[in-house]
Amino acid sequence: MMIPQSIWDFVFIIFCIVILIQVCYYAFLFSRLALYKPRTKNVTVEHPVSIVICARDEADNIVRNLPGVLLQQYKTTHEIIVVNDNSVDESKYILDEFRKSFKNLNHIELTQEAKLIVGKKFPLSMGIKSAKYETLLLTDADCVPASEFWMQKIQEAYDDTTEIVLGYGAYHKKPGLLNKLIRFETFHTALQYFSYALAGMPYMGVGRNLSYKRDVFLRNKGFSSINQIPSGDDDLFINQVANKRNTAIVIDPEAHTLSEPKRTWKDWSKQKFRHYTTSKYYKPKHKFWLGLYSFTSFMLYPLLAVSIIFFNWWLPLAVYGVRFIIQAIIYYSTMKKLNEKDLWPLFLFFDIWMFFYYIFFVPAIWKKPQKNWD
Repeated sequence: MMIPQSIWDFVFIIFCIVILIQVCYYAFLFSRLALYKPRTKNVTVEHPVSIVICARDEADNIVRNLPGVLLQQYKTTHEIIVVNDNSVDESKYILDEFRKSFKNLNHIELTQEAKLIVGKKFPLSMGIKSAKYETLLLTDADCVPASEFWMQKIQEAYDDTTEIVLGYGAYHKKPGLLNKLIRFETFHTALQYFSYALAGMPYMGVGRNLSYKRDVFLRNKGFSSINQIPSGDDDLFINQVANKRNTAIVIDPEAHTLSEPKRTWKDWSKQKFRHYTTSKYYKPKHKFWLGLYSFTSFMLYPLLAVSIIFFNWWLPLAVYGVRFIIQAIIYYSTMKKLNEKDLWPLFLFFDIWMFFYYIFFVPAIWKKPQKNWD
């Protein structure tokens, strides 16, 4: 049975609509990050800062990464709080040794699991409540600041109205395809949450590099509304408390943190499944706009393939070319800003890869979260 040409005409029209939606996202939303220039401040005031790090059986990472936090160039008073959450390795003794040389290092030993509170929200809450200073800077034990000016650069983003500062948590550059895919996915996520924040609609941050005022945490009763969810101490909390007036971003490469990427597909998949189980709890408006972008990204290449085969092949390619050029320009600028420019030559491959990425990870949205954190 022959399929009427009108069907393929309709498919091409749908393809054009998908391209139009995608072009709008890139031209009017993601371009905000591509064109972003930090405001120049005539006067910079350094405030006391409390850095909070949660760790569970992270002895090796503490030895490797904590010195990068302890040796920050910051003239104003600051403290580093490490919450050692029920570790059974030698973390306690390593922290005791560091404490002998760095008097501004404090560590909290937790020896019992919190009932009815899963994930790292309880240890993080303990660290925040014990903090001496109003400005909090959060990172993980497996992260190291990209420079000795990390604390200074993040703190400079605060002004009279700012209560939340979103930073970039990058991954170390390693050989291999998996490393590039992990870094592209991290960049792609950052492209979205930075752009949404610049558009006045912040929806998440990453706990590897995140700062907010202690008063924001206390005023919103901490993580009390999301204690039953293992993840979300970063993205769900920011989703609840951030708004267009109180949120700023810092993308300076010296303000990045760097983490060791997962080494196997299995470990990375497990990590991503855990993260995606929290997105179902975002505010409806965020779920809609994020979902529309993901859905049109997913549908783009199947519609392109069908249109090329059953329609005038050159016309779908011409329409796709508009999106390709705009995407290439936006990616080049934003990858350069986030120190991921080496990924740009492969951006078309990554864009096609995202089709399979959505197939694999979208089901995580409906899965029940695991009751653990790492």
